[in-house]
Amino acid sequence: MSRIDEVKNLMVELEGDLDKFYNKGNKAAGTRARKQLQDLKKLSQDIRLEIQEMKNNG
Repeated sequence: MSRIDEVKNLMVELEGDLDKFYNKGNKAAGTRARKQLQDLKKLSQDIRLEIQEMKNNG
């Protein structure tokens, strides 16, 4: 799976849980959304490091 597909999949999952939390008041969905946001943050950092390494190595 490419990095962009990983980001897209996380965003799709996040969108559903954010909708449930904000529009339906589902607190468990808020907990899942926070975890998914943390996963997105970690994935973003991994991608940033990968890009930097590729850039520096030519």
